[in-house]
Amino acid sequence: MIRVLLADDDEMVRAGVRAILATDPAIEVVAEAGDGREAVELTLAHRPDVALLDIRMPRLDGLAAGAEIIRAAPSVAVAILTTFGEDAYLARALDDGARGFLLKSGNPRELIAGVHAIAGGGAYLAPKMAARVIDRLRSTGLDRAASARARVRALTARERDVLALVGEGLSNSQIATRLGLTEGTVKGHVSAILTRLDLANRVQAAILAHEAGLTRG
Repeated sequence: MIRVLLADDDEMVRAGVRAILATDPAIEVVAEAGDGREAVELTLAHRPDVALLDIRMPRLDGLAAGAEIIRAAPSVAVAILTTFGEDAYLARALDDGARGFLLKSGNPRELIAGVHAIAGGGAYLAPKMAARVIDRLRSTGLDRAASARARVRALTARERDVLALVGEGLSNSQIATRLGLTEGTVKGHVSAILTRLDLANRVQAAILAHEAGLTRG
């Protein structure tokens, strides 16, 4: 049985979504919330498999509520209930860890299929939204790449070489061998890179190297 929490401040919408989900005997709505704060509280109390959250809710919007749920109850899969045209919010929801985007006014079969996919550990995007979301994410990715390239210009040529190899997953010893440097020198370069680019660790450095196009992968 897939246990679902349903959160929307519009009672008519909740009734409609609940009626659709009730047509599938494998899905049970275990709790309903009328605002985002209540959605978080009920999720923590009931621990459903899936939390379906409207974007626009009082006290706490669906995106903020979803982020709280993901942090506090990572076993609960969060899906955003949306209307066509609200996809401007979806990149943020993706970054926060949401697993699905379901249309309130879409095909009922798609809503049920989405709940099953998300509960099973997958992801689901309402087909009508797919092209627009992909375009938005592609644009966001291009912006991130441009920003990353601008950041690494602050590095010396040797530091960029080191950052590229960090991005490829090499250790300091391996980087030293590849570049003909001592391991201590590489360690100094890595420390300088993290400080100059305000990065917390090598993982963030590796991600930046990929976004800036420094790696071969």
